Amino acid sequence: MASFQKYTTKDGPRWMYQYYAGINPETGKRKKSTKRGFKTKKEAQLDAAQTEKEVADGSFVSQDKTTTFQQVYEQWYETNSPNFKPSTKKAVLSKFKKQLLPHFGAIKMRDITRSYCQEVINKMAKEIKTIDNMKMYANQIFEYAIFMDIRTTNPMKGVVLPKGENEHLANEDDLQRNYWEKHEIRKFLGIVKNECSQRDYMMFHLLIYTGARKGEILALRWNDIDFKNKSVTLNKTLFQDKTGFMDLTSKTAASRRILSLDDTTLGLLRKHRSEQNRGPVAPIGTKDDRYIFAREDGTPTRLAYPNDKLAEIIRVHSLHPVTVHGLRHTHASLLFEAGASIKEVQERLGHSDIKMTMNIYTHVTRTVKEKTADRFEKFMESEDKITGTDVMNNNGEDN
Repeated sequence: MASFQKYTTKDGPRWMYQYYAGINPETGKRKKSTKRGFKTKKEAQLDAAQTEKEVADGSFVSQDKTTTFQQVYEQWYETNSPNFKPSTKKAVLSKFKKQLLPHFGAIKMRDITRSYCQEVINKMAKEIKTIDNMKMYANQIFEYAIFMDIRTTNPMKGVVLPKGENEHLANEDDLQRNYWEKHEIRKFLGIVKNECSQRDYMMFHLLIYTGARKGEILALRWNDIDFKNKSVTLNKTLFQDKTGFMDLTSKTAASRRILSLDDTTLGLLRKHRSEQNRGPVAPIGTKDDRYIFAREDGTPTRLAYPNDKLAEIIRVHSLHPVTVHGLRHTHASLLFEAGASIKEVQERLGHSDIKMTMNIYTHVTRTVKEKTADRFEKFMESEDKITGTDVMNNNGEDN
């Protein structure tokens, strides 16, 4: 039978319980263990009941007493990182270093409770937007600990992700709109054309007119452009770290795609290549593997540049604020406005999951929403004319 005790910490009162976890083979006596860190006695009692059940049915595994969260993380990373792309490694290292390890790193795995995990998630939700991502990575560490017999349970299971206040609002604030309307695009491109370099104008034009990701655009080489068939091949993304640049293959099969290009875009590409060559345009062959958006030394434009340049233009000209990723949403919104189907937009954006496309569809422009209502009204009017039942039935009576 477990015994319970209340104790004090710098974060307030907590509860612990002692229990017997089998027989010590060296002494022949029952092994006494302790679990602590519960916010209420009820939580401790529920956990104790589960532990005693596992001890009774033989499924209990005695928890490691010294291993910390950081030690398990390091072992998990060493095991799994060889399968990560460089970009994934960079992201994982950053997330753990900046967010998860400061909260969990020094704590012994056996002392981490569900209530503590909920406290951490609640706190992090106020500071960062990708809280679901953080929970996912922490969950992987706990699952790995279970697999390695370091823990018996995953304290992150059952933890609730808090919703932001804006998620409870019926109408989205216009200031949160992360895309541009048609007239805003025209204004922006006019500014870029008059005030920026040909390279920058071409870069932003492609981002808006293809809906491609920033890394896909900056990784483009001239042999990715098929002027004859009016298309661009997107099959890689630019990666950058302290050691330099490299092209990585696109993450999913859906991301590897060929997009059609309009004549205006092709004309801009020819003009940009002519300027890059500083002379007449030579025939474009498959061996021309230079970066389209190269700097003077031939290296690609740094990944942060589009973000910095876009933010600067928006600030100077007081434009509606959007991110570079918002230009991708802008492209999708205009496709919907032009009558493209969900499936067509999904393929053009390279979404492997149609839910991602649907999330963008819920934020389409006001024009699309108005057109939807207009189409419904016209459909109903046409039905009335066909059936001849505008307001009266066959007996001349009101319906």
